[in-house]
Amino acid sequence: MNSKVSVDATTVKKIAMDRGADLCGISPADRFEGAPKGHHPKDIYPECRSVIVFAKRMPIGLLDAKSCVPYTQVSHIINQELDKIGISLGLALEDLGARTVPLPADDPYEHWEADRQYGRAVLSMRHAGYLAGLGVMGRNTLLKNEHYGNMIKLGAILVDVEVEPDPIVAIESCPEKCHRCLDACPAKALDGTTVDQKLCRTVSGFTNEKGFFLMRCNTCRRVCPERFGIRRR
Repeated sequence: MNSKVSVDATTVKKIAMDRGADLCGISPADRFEGAPKGHHPKDIYPECRSVIVFAKRMPIGLLDAKSCVPYTQVSHIINQELDKIGISLGLALEDLGARTVPLPADDPYEHWEADRQYGRAVLSMRHAGYLAGLGVMGRNTLLKNEHYGNMIKLGAILVDVEVEPDPIVAIESCPEKCHRCLDACPAKALDGTTVDQKLCRTVSGFTNEKGFFLMRCNTCRRVCPERFGIRRR
């Protein structure tokens, strides 16, 4: 632990926003006590004391596009931008004396179970976002932010200093009787708690004859009544 270095939360968030993030929150590493073995921040970086999570929002018009190409391309570009923010933010904090480990917003990851078609990221970004106060988990397993709904994508970095954390959001996750995402899922991959990746993969994407991988299903995101913000119920 870098006990001689002090990093202010306001400074961290300003750096992240200046580099293009729309949201930024902070969680102490100890909040991840329920993480699977090998996927706790301290499993990844033993010196980790805080996890800085940031997000970029997606254009909401993507959900109305009849072609899956725009959604695929924007998702790909935003993931790249999140990775760049993480690296740049990490370097800026290292200039202040901290040590950082930027994590990929999406691929690559090591954990893969071929029989279940199940992959697990090095760190669950949606859970990290929840623990950093950026939103609540919906029944569709997506993180929902108060202002941007589920139209966000997330990135994170691990740091070896303690940064003032944000409180976990204390609001209702989903309307009690709402099961739109569960009912609408074409693969019946959702149970309200988790997603069956093997079922989801049968409809979520495909590789066309040219070799492009396209994301063709965003139903669980699109049918959510809070997809554009929890305040707009």
